[in-house]
Amino acid sequence: MRVLWQNSHMAEDALPLHELRRALVIKLRHHGDVLLASPVLSVLKSRAPQVEIDALVYADTAEMLSLHPALSELFVIDRQWKRLGPIAQFGHEASLLSALRARRYDLVIHLTEHWRGAWIARLCGARWRVAPNVRGRGNAWRQSFSHLVREPRAGGRHVVETNLDALRRLGVHPNVDERQLVMVPGADAERDVDALLDQIALSGQDFVHVHPASRWQFKCWTIEKMAALIGHLQADGWPVLLTAAPDSSEMAMIEAIQGQLGRPAASLAGRLSLKQLAALTARARLFVGVDSAPMHVAAAMGTPVVALFGPSGDNLWGPWTARQRVIANNGYDCRPCGIDGCGGSKISDCLATLPVDRVLAACRDLLAG
Repeated sequence: MRVLWQNSHMAEDALPLHELRRALVIKLRHHGDVLLASPVLSVLKSRAPQVEIDALVYADTAEMLSLHPALSELFVIDRQWKRLGPIAQFGHEASLLSALRARRYDLVIHLTEHWRGAWIARLCGARWRVAPNVRGRGNAWRQSFSHLVREPRAGGRHVVETNLDALRRLGVHPNVDERQLVMVPGADAERDVDALLDQIALSGQDFVHVHPASRWQFKCWTIEKMAALIGHLQADGWPVLLTAAPDSSEMAMIEAIQGQLGRPAASLAGRLSLKQLAALTARARLFVGVDSAPMHVAAAMGTPVVALFGPSGDNLWGPWTARQRVIANNGYDCRPCGIDGCGGSKISDCLATLPVDRVLAACRDLLAG
């Protein structure tokens, strides 16, 4: 007779944590996705302190995990390698694989459906390998892993929980207080931000951090409404500090917002690294923004968050922090649709129609707390 459960309700294929020496966590996605994987490192380290935990991410997202206290080594894939030509790209890929194999991992945790993770899991020779059970994948995928994680029902589980399901599948069940996001700015970023705040006369002051832009326009609120919100916050006596990526479209949005304000807001738009952004938002009394990586950074730093959501799903991507308010127009039964604007127009009606007074009320509520 097959035994389905062992002592303490442990699944029969749970990992013997005491046998682990080294583990690799793979998250090849965008900045926010990588940060939402940070609790996986923390939980695994807390349950198996002897384990050296490495991570593999894209080079441009490395700042989201670097300096994580549970991390031993951080390996990167530079998406620019492919521009160097096939020979140079192969050389970089071979060097990376050689470095990973030299670590002699016992466990590989692959957190996406990326085929590269399956190849790495196989070629590293880890005894235990876990990944999502991706629908439609054949034996090549399934045989690359010792454990497969059942996919949650569509739209029903936050990405942080989905990432942690990889550990649950291995028999490691996180406590509620173990699931926080972790991002460490570092001493250099802290000093840089102190100097920048001094330059714009906000050193030592309370302020509201507003990051209105996203790399995807369809996730953005209207310029007119964002300017109106900022004007109300200024009238309430709150200094507002604007940030944005150095991308030309984001900088143009900041300029347009500033042009509609009776009194321009302070701005560090285009001037911050990701680590500096984290150090800055940690000093803010409130963060206001849309579904974007800076929103997740604010949540990781423990700053209260007001997040505006349109076509993306706040149940999957909402701010992972207790002190937050998600503002979404649930009168649109089509959301979350995930489409790049209604009809592909880059403008999302469900987001554009969010009233300023609802967002302002949420801001005032958190600022009063």
